[in-house]
Amino acid sequence: MRWARHAGKAAVLTFVAGTMGGAAVLATEAIVARNRRYAKPEMNLALRTTMGPVSAPPLRLVLLGDSSALGVGVERLADTIGGQLAQMLADGTAGLSPRHVQLSCVGVSGSRSTDLATQVARALLGERPDVAVVLIGANDATSARRPSEAAAYLGAAVRRLRDAGVEVVVGTCPDLGAVRAVAPPLRQVVGWLGRRMARAQTRAVLSAGGTVVDLAAETGAVFRADAGTLCYDGFHPSADGYRVWAHALLPAVIRAAVPTSR
Repeated sequence: MRWARHAGKAAVLTFVAGTMGGAAVLATEAIVARNRRYAKPEMNLALRTTMGPVSAPPLRLVLLGDSSALGVGVERLADTIGGQLAQMLADGTAGLSPRHVQLSCVGVSGSRSTDLATQVARALLGERPDVAVVLIGANDATSARRPSEAAAYLGAAVRRLRDAGVEVVVGTCPDLGAVRAVAPPLRQVVGWLGRRMARAQTRAVLSAGGTVVDLAAETGAVFRADAGTLCYDGFHPSADGYRVWAHALLPAVIRAAVPTSR
């Protein structure tokens, strides 16, 4: 009995020490990750441009969301996710006839789902977009925002766009477990937070009438295997990474664009 008591105490002490040690490691890694040098938005990236034959049917495409919508991590418009989607739509990729794509972006680097209301208002100014692509969730997840709360803001934004007659495609929170800017074991924790966020986003978007593309499921394996899919900061996508995302989103965007040809 005495041995059992000592063993029990030792087990408790070991558990507490391990927990405290693990928390210290996570805290240290969080500080290191927060103080890294991250890519900044390029001021020369056009927020509005056109692509494709002028004689082709028009398609107004708008991007909303965070730094991924804006293209942080690359220097050319052609390398952003919006630029790559617009070019493929203008070229008539995947069976869709060529379009005269009018591309705009109202995304803001660092945005969370609570910021989407302002972006929706900006997106609906002037001519109504035909298709909106929303990329959001990473900042909600890394700030440990409650998934249900963040998803509710996203769902409200999707519903406003749908009520205005805009087709909406949402790329849910990407695989944060693939980022190199965060070291293990914090990387695994952040990846778990991202998966929780993506699940809540999926439910909210579908309920609001939008279309969901699970970027983590569709592209996570590629990002984990190829460091070249991230830019120099190990967090934001590179041109190759944005291309992977663009191809994952393209089928849903094409389906959303089909009504504009009727």
